Amino acid sequence: MKSIATAARRQFPEFADTEISVEPLEKGGSDRRFHRVRAGDRSLIHIQYGTSREENSHYVEIAGFLHSAGLQVPEVFHHDAEAKVIWMQDLGERDLWHFRGEPWEIRRPLYLSALDQAAKLHAIAPAGVAASAIHLQPPFDEAVYEWEQAYFFENCLQGALGLDAAAARPHLENPVFRQTVRRLVELPRTLVHRDFQSQNLMIQAGAAWLIDFQGLRFGLPQYDLASLLYDPYVTLTEAERADLLDAYRNHPQARNDAAFREIFDLCALQRLMQALGAYGFLGLKKGKPHFLRHIPAARKSLAEVAGRIAGLEAFAAFLENRD
Repeated sequence: MKSIATAARRQFPEFADTEISVEPLEKGGSDRRFHRVRAGDRSLIHIQYGTSREENSHYVEIAGFLHSAGLQVPEVFHHDAEAKVIWMQDLGERDLWHFRGEPWEIRRPLYLSALDQAAKLHAIAPAGVAASAIHLQPPFDEAVYEWEQAYFFENCLQGALGLDAAAARPHLENPVFRQTVRRLVELPRTLVHRDFQSQNLMIQAGAAWLIDFQGLRFGLPQYDLASLLYDPYVTLTEAERADLLDAYRNHPQARNDAAFREIFDLCALQRLMQALGAYGFLGLKKGKPHFLRHIPAARKSLAEVAGRIAGLEAFAAFLENRD
């Protein structure tokens, strides 16, 4: 803590004679360390990142690109690439998750603001991305989708849910999962956030701001929508989810076609499998058991989605009854 305060005074001379407080912040499953640094009436976020996830080193360049494209992202005040330290704008303590208990008439405008940011992100022209030379993560392709499925089968189905190999085999070998991959990879891709959920959407003055966008890559817009509308951290009703999906589809910058809902369900299948795999992995293999408590909500959502996909009826029934 003292070293961060010293670094703040060194980096920001205006803090030289100001009392500084440093508060650690928890940030999901990330291996980065976050601190809120207060100096007088000013507050900054200090991020220390490591080398275990290469994508973290591209956060600053992506922030600049998204800002230039008109998206709401935190301002970066200083980046020391050698020390792996970022000083950036403090967007406050309230993310979209913070409002989960509020009435729908309060939450809905916040979700619409988030969807507006999503639509603007998805509408960025690939030529503009190429011209910027920003470093993106590998696009959603056959390998990524297959990895998400394997991640789920290993860390959730057989790990957290305790299915043995024989019982898991009918689900593992269901051809619908392979068909899902083939269907998704044939579609045109846009920029996607990749982890577009309530804790990565800060709310300031009633508007949504994007954070944790270092995983930016090309994929399907419905993947981001599924990440938000089937967010295991927040419960949305079926009516609320339908309302928001329609709102996105009616956005002037959104791509919309006859297969939109079919692709949304397939992307929701993939996203929820990825999330459940992550909860099992973090909870059982990384010593972070608090992630395991999100499995029931995500499992229930996955059962709902799978129940709408032909050929996954047995898989949906298994998930529904796995208490």
